Amino acid sequence: MAEYKEILDTSDISLLYPDADSLRRHSLGEENARLSQITAEQLELYFMMDLKSCDFGSFYTCDTDVILYRQDTFEDMLNNPELKHILIKMIPFLNDITELRKMGSDSAASTEAYLYSITEIELYTSLMDLLRDNLLPLAPKMKSTAFRRFAERINTLTGSEYYTNLNTQLKELTSRVREIKSVTIGVNFDSQLRAEKAGVLSINNEHFKSGELLDKMLRLDFKNDEMTCIAPLVPFKKGQSDNQQMALLNAFNGAINDVFRQSIRSWKKVIQHYILENTDFLLRMMPEIEFVTKATDLLIKLKERGCPLCHPTIAPVREKKFDAKGLCNPIVSMKLDGPVVPNDFKFDDDGMIYVLTGPNRGGKSVITCAVGIAFVMAQLGLPVCADSCVISPCDEIFTHFPTGSEDTIDKGRLGEECSRLSAIFEEVSDESLILLDESLSSTGSFEGAYIASEVLQGFSLVKCRGIFSTHLHDLAASVDSINASAVPKGGVKIDNLVAAIEKGSRSFKILREKPDGKSYARDIADKYGLSLDKIIDKIKN
Repeated sequence: MAEYKEILDTSDISLLYPDADSLRRHSLGEENARLSQITAEQLELYFMMDLKSCDFGSFYTCDTDVILYRQDTFEDMLNNPELKHILIKMIPFLNDITELRKMGSDSAASTEAYLYSITEIELYTSLMDLLRDNLLPLAPKMKSTAFRRFAERINTLTGSEYYTNLNTQLKELTSRVREIKSVTIGVNFDSQLRAEKAGVLSINNEHFKSGELLDKMLRLDFKNDEMTCIAPLVPFKKGQSDNQQMALLNAFNGAINDVFRQSIRSWKKVIQHYILENTDFLLRMMPEIEFVTKATDLLIKLKERGCPLCHPTIAPVREKKFDAKGLCNPIVSMKLDGPVVPNDFKFDDDGMIYVLTGPNRGGKSVITCAVGIAFVMAQLGLPVCADSCVISPCDEIFTHFPTGSEDTIDKGRLGEECSRLSAIFEEVSDESLILLDESLSSTGSFEGAYIASEVLQGFSLVKCRGIFSTHLHDLAASVDSINASAVPKGGVKIDNLVAAIEKGSRSFKILREKPDGKSYARDIADKYGLSLDKIIDKIKN
């Protein structure tokens, strides 16, 4: 087969990265963006998507161009449901090609490697035919750069003269190789009928037949049927040791290898110069395909549950914007049968960090996680669960949630909490997002509020965005004094949020106002008949 001369540039074919440079920087870990597994677990991202060949951190980015490129990709996925099914059908082909390469690497100069090469090309052409017949008809509907490039590349590959010739020669090769059923062996004898030389005389496309041996030997009629055996060479595999069987098999394989050696050499050139180049970009896309298809499934489920979805407007990182209208927590949407209470939430010059207080199970943790998940979804290129959203990406999300696995034996729970907080300060930057949920709740309110105020001043001076969800009402009451200390030193402002109570019941609405510690207790006391007025009424009755 003629050597392949023109190799197409497939370095920019990606569903998630707009160009070869952004893909290279991602592959080398040069992006200034990180999403840790701990953060992914604490935000319950794995409940949304169960990824096998990758994780959320693999695709987390703060590159605006990359995010916008992905938004278009997911728009095509949602508008053309057939795309998901096509991508899913690709996976078995790509898995088989990957496995064949592993198997063939140990037998680079054998007939086995030759057969692996043919099988790989069969898989490649089957995959290309699948994409040609299913992806290309959708091309006129596609708006994203990712899928238009992908379709153009498949069209170029499958429409080339080389691809046509490859299919033709593949059929010829498979008919030659796959139809081998037997070999004819020649043996030279000396004058005493001792074998002195043996070799393969022909390769046949039919099995030999056993024949009527006694009759043929008596008549010495060896020309009746050249494919009829007149005597077995050995009682093959019966009564032989493993070593004897292996020696015989090696002898046959060695002879066949000699026959195919030249074919192997020429065929390997085709593999190296064509198939490797034109399948590597598809193999590289495997984690992308898993992520894109499972993310699309997630978006469909959220839409079915009535969860609002919008592509966020991406603002420059340095502006540190986040302004969401009708923000929902997708985890809660997937777990509850009923509607989820939406909330408006924003970071601005009057509140880059919030102290969030309110009743237990009043929505504090829900909104804290909702903000974090919105950042993750936006920076993965997905729509966020809100009516509208403007967001400046963050370089990293730091969570400080109760873990259930605190190192309390050596440090005590408070010591463990402080240790984890201290570790955050070693890595946090002004472009980070901090999410603290009931931190420092393992000690008394006085000690907890004092340490928490020091921590908040520290985050203020870092100039990051953050939420501190807490039962420490003394901490919420001291926000003004914390600002008075931190802002003159260059820190960002801290503000209060409250999980509201309406008529003694949780509304799950988050309000931007100063908390009234007594109001919640008063509403609860009244609801259960424990206000002084109701107690007096009960006493009188």
